[in-house]
Amino acid sequence: MLSLLSSRRTGAVLLAAVLAGALGACSSTRPPEGISAVAPFDLARYEGRWFEVARLDHAFERGMSDVSATYQRQPDGSVRVLNRGFDTGKQAWRQAVGKALFTGDAQTASLKVSFFGPFYGGYHVAALDADYRWALVVGPDRSYCWILARDKQLAPAVRDALIARAQALGIDTQALIWVDHQRTDPQP
Repeated sequence: MLSLLSSRRTGAVLLAAVLAGALGACSSTRPPEGISAVAPFDLARYEGRWFEVARLDHAFERGMSDVSATYQRQPDGSVRVLNRGFDTGKQAWRQAVGKALFTGDAQTASLKVSFFGPFYGGYHVAALDADYRWALVVGPDRSYCWILARDKQLAPAVRDALIARAQALGIDTQALIWVDHQRTDPQP
């Protein structure tokens, strides 16, 4: 009986370790190798609404147009993240509210973001305009990339420079989806 209990306990510990490892691998909060987050970073200047100008495709944004993200510092030091967009298939606005936390020093633009309970993914500002007008953001690996801006469109020279910057970081820029911004969000 003792060996059976010991075997079950060992099995349960092994299963928990495997699950923890798998979850950790799926929710990396570190920047991809060879990509550094912007420093110094000023959250007060980054706060507010950003328009998603371009992104790599993922199921959670597929078919979305008019996408924006609004960041707001909270009293506990976390950042409220409100993502909104128009679901072209359902012809309706959708939104998701998340929470972001700095992964280290708040002067470095490396955060972890969660929209689903305890599961966090990396959010790393890899390039940022000196006036905080545009940002190049990558996730936990190079399959996550967003180009954000304070305006719905970028000047062609800025757009070309950001594409070149993303490409130099190993992002598949040919796969970028350029987001359409034709609708007026009823809740800006």
